[in-house]
Amino acid sequence: MDRETMLTMLRDMLLARAFEERAAQEYTKGNIAGFLHLYPGEEAVAVGVIRASDPGDYVVSTYREHVHALVRGIPPRAVMAELFGRRDGCSRGMGGSMHLFDAERRFMGGYAIVGETYPVAIGIAYGIAMRELDDVVICFFGDGAVNQGTFHESLNMAALWRLPVLFVCENNRYQIGTEIHRHSAVAEVHKRACAHGMAASRVDGMDVLAVHRATREALQRIRSGGGPELLECETYRFRGHSMADPGTYRPKVEVQSFKEKDPVKLAIRETLPYYPSAAEMAAAGPDSIAALTRHASDAGHLDDTALADLQQAVADTVEDAVRFAEQSPEPTLDDAWAALDCNRRGEVLL
Repeated sequence: MDRETMLTMLRDMLLARAFEERAAQEYTKGNIAGFLHLYPGEEAVAVGVIRASDPGDYVVSTYREHVHALVRGIPPRAVMAELFGRRDGCSRGMGGSMHLFDAERRFMGGYAIVGETYPVAIGIAYGIAMRELDDVVICFFGDGAVNQGTFHESLNMAALWRLPVLFVCENNRYQIGTEIHRHSAVAEVHKRACAHGMAASRVDGMDVLAVHRATREALQRIRSGGGPELLECETYRFRGHSMADPGTYRPKVEVQSFKEKDPVKLAIRETLPYYPSAAEMAAAGPDSIAALTRHASDAGHLDDTALADLQQAVADTVEDAVRFAEQSPEPTLDDAWAALDCNRRGEVLL
Protein backbone atom coordinates (compact mmCIF):
# COMPACT_ATOMS: atom_id res chain seq x y z
CA MET A 1 0.00 0.00 0.00
CA ASP A 2 1.28 3.49 -0.82
CA ARG A 3 2.48 5.84 1.93
CA GLU A 4 -0.28 8.46 1.50
CA THR A 5 -3.13 5.95 1.79
CA MET A 6 -1.61 4.23 4.81
CA LEU A 7 -0.98 7.44 6.72
CA THR A 8 -4.43 8.77 5.80
CA MET A 9 -6.04 5.68 7.29
CA LEU A 10 -3.89 5.93 10.41
CA ARG A 11 -4.94 9.53 10.91
CA ASP A 12 -8.58 8.54 10.38
CA MET A 13 -8.37 5.90 13.08
CA LEU A 14 -6.59 8.13 15.57
CA LEU A 15 -9.10 10.92 14.96
CA ALA A 16 -12.00 8.48 15.31
CA ARG A 17 -10.80 7.22 18.68
CA ALA A 18 -10.00 10.66 20.04
CA PHE A 19 -13.27 12.16 18.77
CA GLU A 20 -15.43 9.41 20.28
CA GLU A 21 -13.71 9.46 23.65
CA ARG A 22 -14.14 13.23 23.79
CA ALA A 23 -17.81 12.85 22.84
CA ALA A 24 -18.20 10.52 25.83
CA GLN A 25 -16.71 13.20 28.10
CA GLU A 26 -18.99 15.91 26.71
CA TYR A 27 -22.00 13.62 27.20
CA THR A 28 -21.20 13.21 30.89
CA LYS A 29 -20.92 17.02 31.16
CA GLY A 30 -24.43 17.39 29.74
CA ASN A 31 -23.32 19.05 26.50
CA ILE A 32 -24.68 16.15 24.42
CA ALA A 33 -28.26 15.01 25.04
CA GLY A 34 -30.28 12.00 23.96
CA PHE A 35 -28.73 8.73 22.84
CA LEU A 36 -25.02 8.43 22.11
CA HIS A 37 -23.68 5.24 20.50
CA LEU A 38 -19.88 5.23 20.33
CA TYR A 39 -17.48 3.42 18.00
CA PRO A 40 -14.16 2.64 19.80
CA GLY A 41 -12.89 -0.77 18.72
CA GLU A 42 -14.64 -0.76 15.34
CA GLU A 43 -12.53 1.90 13.60
CA ALA A 44 -10.95 -0.51 11.12
CA VAL A 45 -14.34 -1.16 9.51
CA ALA A 46 -15.36 2.43 8.78
CA VAL A 47 -11.87 3.46 7.71
CA GLY A 48 -11.11 0.38 5.61
CA VAL A 49 -14.47 0.40 3.81
CA ILE A 50 -14.91 4.11 3.13
CA ARG A 51 -11.29 4.72 2.13
CA ALA A 52 -11.67 1.94 -0.45
CA SER A 53 -14.70 3.66 -1.99
CA ASP A 54 -14.88 6.45 -4.57
CA PRO A 55 -16.01 10.02 -3.79
CA GLY A 56 -19.10 9.47 -5.95
CA ASP A 57 -20.27 6.44 -3.98
CA TYR A 58 -23.14 6.85 -1.53
CA VAL A 59 -22.92 5.92 2.16
CA VAL A 60 -25.97 4.92 4.21
CA SER A 61 -25.25 4.44 7.90
CA THR A 62 -26.87 3.53 11.21
CA TYR A 63 -27.19 5.28 14.57
CA ARG A 64 -23.48 4.51 15.33
CA GLU A 65 -22.28 6.73 12.48
CA HIS A 66 -20.00 9.49 13.80
CA VAL A 67 -16.85 7.81 12.49
CA HIS A 68 -18.44 6.98 9.11
CA ALA A 69 -19.23 10.69 8.76
CA LEU A 70 -15.72 11.79 9.74
CA VAL A 71 -14.02 9.37 7.36
CA ARG A 72 -16.36 10.43 4.58
CA GLY A 73 -15.02 13.95 5.00
CA ILE A 74 -17.62 15.78 7.09
CA PRO A 75 -15.56 18.27 9.16
CA PRO A 76 -15.12 17.36 12.85
CA ARG A 77 -16.50 20.78 13.74
CA ALA A 78 -19.76 20.06 11.91
CA VAL A 79 -20.11 16.62 13.49
CA MET A 80 -19.38 17.81 17.03
CA ALA A 81 -21.71 20.79 16.64
CA GLU A 82 -24.45 18.40 15.57
CA LEU A 83 -23.88 16.25 18.65
CA PHE A 84 -24.22 19.43 20.71
CA GLY A 85 -27.48 20.23 18.91
CA ARG A 86 -26.10 23.46 17.48
CA ARG A 87 -27.02 25.36 14.31
CA ASP A 88 -23.61 24.87 12.67
CA GLY A 89 -23.93 21.09 12.81
CA CYS A 90 -24.16 19.07 9.59
CA SER A 91 -27.93 18.65 10.16
CA ARG A 92 -28.31 22.20 11.53
CA GLY A 93 -28.57 20.91 15.08
CA MET A 94 -31.89 19.14 14.48
CA GLY A 95 -30.61 15.62 13.82
CA GLY A 96 -28.27 14.95 16.70
CA SER A 97 -26.05 11.94 17.18
CA MET A 98 -28.15 9.44 15.23
CA HIS A 99 -29.06 11.60 12.22
CA LEU A 100 -25.93 13.05 10.64
CA PHE A 101 -26.36 13.97 6.96
CA ASP A 102 -24.30 15.59 4.20
CA ALA A 103 -25.74 15.53 0.69
CA GLU A 104 -22.65 17.16 -0.86
CA ARG A 105 -20.47 14.27 0.30
CA ARG A 106 -23.18 11.73 -0.52
CA PHE A 107 -23.42 10.73 3.12
CA MET A 108 -27.10 9.88 3.05
CA GLY A 109 -27.70 9.80 6.76
CA GLY A 110 -27.59 7.81 9.92
CA TYR A 111 -30.85 6.07 10.80
CA ALA A 112 -32.13 5.25 14.27
CA ILE A 113 -34.56 2.49 13.26
CA VAL A 114 -32.93 -0.95 13.23
CA GLY A 115 -32.98 -2.28 9.65
CA GLU A 116 -33.90 1.08 8.12
CA THR A 117 -30.68 1.39 6.12
CA TYR A 118 -31.49 -1.44 3.67
CA PRO A 119 -34.50 0.02 1.83
CA VAL A 120 -32.90 3.47 1.74
CA ALA A 121 -29.77 1.98 0.17
CA ILE A 122 -31.56 -0.03 -2.50
CA GLY A 123 -33.74 2.96 -3.37
CA ILE A 124 -30.63 5.01 -4.11
CA ALA A 125 -29.07 2.05 -5.95
CA TYR A 126 -32.19 1.68 -8.09
CA GLY A 127 -31.82 5.31 -9.14
CA ILE A 128 -28.15 4.70 -10.02
CA ALA A 129 -29.05 1.62 -12.08
CA MET A 130 -31.83 3.43 -13.93
CA ARG A 131 -29.37 6.17 -14.90
CA GLU A 132 -26.63 3.64 -15.75
CA LEU A 133 -24.03 5.30 -13.52
CA ASP A 134 -20.85 3.75 -12.10
CA ASP A 135 -21.56 4.69 -8.49
CA VAL A 136 -22.10 2.15 -5.70
CA VAL A 137 -24.11 2.41 -2.48
CA ILE A 138 -22.37 1.28 0.72
CA CYS A 139 -24.98 0.14 3.23
CA PHE A 140 -23.76 -0.28 6.82
CA PHE A 141 -25.70 -2.31 9.39
CA GLY A 142 -25.05 -4.24 12.58
CA ASP A 143 -25.52 -7.89 13.45
CA GLY A 144 -28.62 -6.94 15.42
CA ALA A 145 -30.37 -5.86 12.20
CA VAL A 146 -30.05 -9.12 10.26
CA ASN A 147 -33.26 -10.61 11.63
CA GLN A 148 -35.38 -7.69 10.44
CA GLY A 149 -37.71 -8.32 7.53
CA THR A 150 -36.17 -5.44 5.61
CA PHE A 151 -32.87 -7.33 5.49
CA HIS A 152 -34.25 -10.23 3.48
CA GLU A 153 -36.65 -8.12 1.42
CA SER A 154 -33.90 -5.70 0.43
CA LEU A 155 -31.30 -8.37 -0.35
CA ASN A 156 -33.85 -10.16 -2.50
CA MET A 157 -34.69 -7.03 -4.49
CA ALA A 158 -31.04 -5.99 -4.79
CA ALA A 159 -30.08 -9.42 -6.13
CA LEU A 160 -33.10 -9.66 -8.43
CA TRP A 161 -32.36 -6.31 -10.05
CA ARG A 162 -28.55 -6.64 -9.73
CA LEU A 163 -28.34 -3.31 -7.96
CA PRO A 164 -24.95 -1.71 -7.19
CA VAL A 165 -24.95 -2.15 -3.41
CA LEU A 166 -22.26 -3.32 -1.01
CA PHE A 167 -23.96 -4.47 2.20
CA VAL A 168 -21.46 -4.13 5.07
CA CYS A 169 -22.26 -5.92 8.34
CA GLU A 170 -20.40 -4.51 11.34
CA ASN A 171 -20.70 -7.68 13.40
CA ASN A 172 -19.74 -6.75 16.95
CA ARG A 173 -21.46 -9.94 18.19
CA TYR A 174 -23.82 -8.42 20.76
CA GLN A 175 -26.44 -6.28 18.95
CA ILE A 176 -27.61 -4.35 22.07
CA GLY A 177 -26.78 -6.89 24.74
CA THR A 178 -27.46 -10.42 23.48
CA GLU A 179 -24.69 -12.45 21.85
CA ILE A 180 -25.45 -13.32 18.24
CA HIS A 181 -25.64 -17.10 18.67
CA ARG A 182 -28.44 -16.55 21.22
CA HIS A 183 -30.69 -14.60 18.83
CA SER A 184 -29.79 -15.96 15.38
CA ALA A 185 -30.10 -19.51 14.08
CA VAL A 186 -27.36 -18.65 11.57
CA ALA A 187 -24.70 -16.69 13.46
CA GLU A 188 -22.36 -16.35 10.45
CA VAL A 189 -24.04 -13.42 8.75
CA HIS A 190 -22.29 -13.74 5.38
CA LYS A 191 -23.85 -17.17 4.86
CA ARG A 192 -27.33 -15.63 4.75
CA ALA A 193 -26.60 -13.98 1.40
CA CYS A 194 -26.64 -17.33 -0.40
CA ALA A 195 -30.41 -17.51 0.06
CA HIS A 196 -30.61 -14.66 -2.45
CA GLY A 197 -27.88 -15.85 -4.80
CA MET A 198 -25.62 -13.04 -3.63
CA ALA A 199 -21.81 -13.20 -3.33
CA ALA A 200 -20.59 -12.73 0.24
CA SER A 201 -17.39 -12.93 2.27
CA ARG A 202 -16.14 -12.48 5.81
CA VAL A 203 -13.10 -10.47 6.92
CA ASP A 204 -11.28 -9.62 10.16
CA GLY A 205 -12.88 -6.31 11.08
CA MET A 206 -10.02 -5.47 13.44
CA ASP A 207 -7.52 -5.37 10.54
CA VAL A 208 -7.93 -2.18 8.50
CA LEU A 209 -5.70 -3.41 5.67
CA ALA A 210 -7.73 -6.61 5.28
CA VAL A 211 -10.99 -4.64 5.31
CA HIS A 212 -9.66 -2.15 2.76
CA ARG A 213 -8.48 -4.92 0.44
CA ALA A 214 -11.73 -6.91 0.66
CA THR A 215 -13.83 -3.78 0.07
CA ARG A 216 -11.79 -2.64 -2.89
CA GLU A 217 -12.12 -6.05 -4.56
CA ALA A 218 -15.87 -6.22 -3.87
CA LEU A 219 -16.46 -2.72 -5.26
CA GLN A 220 -14.55 -3.57 -8.43
CA ARG A 221 -16.79 -6.59 -9.02
CA ILE A 222 -19.96 -4.58 -8.35
CA ARG A 223 -18.90 -1.78 -10.72
CA SER A 224 -18.20 -4.33 -13.44
CA GLY A 225 -21.81 -5.53 -13.29
CA GLY A 226 -21.41 -8.45 -10.92
CA GLY A 227 -24.39 -7.45 -8.81
CA PRO A 228 -24.63 -6.67 -5.09
CA GLU A 229 -22.37 -8.26 -2.48
CA LEU A 230 -22.32 -8.66 1.29
CA LEU A 231 -19.19 -8.18 3.41
CA GLU A 232 -19.25 -9.31 7.03
CA CYS A 233 -16.64 -7.56 9.19
CA GLU A 234 -16.07 -9.32 12.51
CA THR A 235 -15.33 -6.53 14.98
CA TYR A 236 -15.89 -5.61 18.63
CA ARG A 237 -17.04 -2.49 20.45
CA PHE A 238 -15.04 -1.71 23.59
CA ARG A 239 -17.89 0.23 25.21
CA GLY A 240 -21.50 -0.73 25.83
CA HIS A 241 -24.22 -0.37 23.21
CA SER A 242 -24.71 3.29 24.17
CA MET A 243 -23.62 5.64 26.95
CA ALA A 244 -26.55 4.29 28.97
CA ASP A 245 -25.19 0.72 28.75
CA PRO A 246 -22.43 -0.38 31.15
CA GLY A 247 -21.90 -3.56 29.11
CA THR A 248 -21.84 -5.85 32.15
CA TYR A 249 -23.32 -8.74 30.14
CA ARG A 250 -19.91 -9.32 28.53
CA PRO A 251 -17.20 -11.32 30.34
CA LYS A 252 -14.30 -9.07 31.38
CA VAL A 253 -11.79 -11.52 29.97
CA GLU A 254 -13.51 -11.32 26.58
CA VAL A 255 -13.45 -7.52 26.53
CA GLN A 256 -9.78 -7.52 27.48
CA SER A 257 -8.89 -10.06 24.81
CA PHE A 258 -10.42 -7.85 22.13
CA LYS A 259 -8.73 -4.74 23.51
CA GLU A 260 -5.46 -6.55 22.88
CA LYS A 261 -6.50 -6.51 19.21
CA ASP A 262 -7.30 -2.79 19.33
CA PRO A 263 -7.34 -1.56 15.69
CA VAL A 264 -5.86 1.81 16.64
CA LYS A 265 -2.80 0.29 18.30
CA LEU A 266 -2.35 -2.08 15.39
CA ALA A 267 -2.44 0.80 12.93
CA ILE A 268 0.22 2.68 14.91
CA ARG A 269 2.44 -0.37 14.99
CA GLU A 270 2.14 -0.63 11.20
CA THR A 271 3.66 2.84 10.75
CA LEU A 272 6.59 2.71 13.19
CA PRO A 273 10.07 2.33 11.66
CA TYR A 274 11.15 -0.37 14.12
CA TYR A 275 9.89 -3.69 15.44
CA PRO A 276 8.46 -3.58 18.97
CA SER A 277 10.27 -5.50 21.64
CA ALA A 278 8.87 -8.77 22.95
CA ALA A 279 7.69 -6.97 26.08
CA GLU A 280 5.94 -4.28 24.05
CA MET A 281 4.29 -6.87 21.86
CA ALA A 282 3.03 -8.77 24.90
CA ALA A 283 1.63 -5.59 26.43
CA ALA A 284 -0.01 -4.24 23.30
CA GLY A 285 -1.22 -7.42 21.64
CA PRO A 286 -2.17 -7.59 17.94
CA ASP A 287 -4.11 -4.32 18.00
CA SER A 288 -5.25 -3.15 14.55
CA ILE A 289 -3.92 0.40 14.73
CA ALA A 290 -0.58 -1.03 15.82
CA ALA A 291 -0.75 -3.45 12.88
CA LEU A 292 -1.16 -0.58 10.43
CA THR A 293 1.71 1.21 12.17
CA ARG A 294 3.95 -1.82 11.65
CA HIS A 295 3.11 -2.02 7.95
CA ALA A 296 3.89 1.66 7.47
CA SER A 297 7.09 1.30 9.48
CA ASP A 298 8.22 -1.65 7.37
CA ALA A 299 7.71 0.55 4.32
CA GLY A 300 9.61 3.43 5.96
CA HIS A 301 6.61 5.75 5.93
CA LEU A 302 6.64 6.98 9.55
CA ASP A 303 8.97 7.41 12.51
CA ASP A 304 8.32 8.18 16.19
CA THR A 305 8.51 11.93 15.70
CA ALA A 306 6.07 11.93 12.79
CA LEU A 307 3.68 9.70 14.73
CA ALA A 308 3.78 12.02 17.75
CA ASP A 309 3.10 14.99 15.45
CA LEU A 310 0.14 13.14 13.92
CA GLN A 311 -1.33 12.31 17.33
CA GLN A 312 -0.95 15.93 18.45
CA ALA A 313 -2.63 17.18 15.26
CA VAL A 314 -5.56 14.85 15.91
CA ALA A 315 -5.86 16.05 19.51
CA ASP A 316 -5.84 19.66 18.31
CA THR A 317 -8.54 18.89 15.72
CA VAL A 318 -10.85 17.38 18.33
CA GLU A 319 -10.27 20.26 20.76
CA ASP A 320 -11.05 22.74 17.97
CA ALA A 321 -14.26 20.85 17.14
CA VAL A 322 -15.44 21.07 20.76
CA ARG A 323 -14.71 24.80 20.97
CA PHE A 324 -16.54 25.35 17.68
CA ALA A 325 -19.56 23.37 18.91
CA GLU A 326 -19.68 25.28 22.20
CA GLN A 327 -19.70 28.62 20.37
CA SER A 328 -22.25 27.63 17.73
CA PRO A 329 -25.79 29.02 18.24
CA GLU A 330 -28.80 26.79 18.78
CA PRO A 331 -31.21 26.25 15.86
CA THR A 332 -34.32 28.43 15.69
CA LEU A 333 -37.94 27.73 14.81
CA ASP A 334 -37.26 29.29 11.41
CA ASP A 335 -34.65 26.59 10.83
CA ALA A 336 -37.19 23.92 11.70
CA TRP A 337 -39.76 25.35 9.28
CA ALA A 338 -37.12 25.55 6.54
CA ALA A 339 -36.37 21.86 7.05
CA LEU A 340 -40.07 20.99 6.76
CA ASP A 341 -40.50 23.04 3.59
CA CYS A 342 -37.36 21.91 1.75
CA ASN A 343 -38.87 18.97 -0.16
CA ARG A 344 -42.37 20.18 -0.90
CA ARG A 345 -41.54 20.69 -4.59
CA GLY A 346 -40.63 17.04 -5.09
CA GLU A 347 -37.87 14.62 -4.11
CA VAL A 348 -34.76 14.19 -6.24
CA LEU A 349 -31.79 11.86 -6.11
CA LEU A 350 -28.73 13.99 -5.37
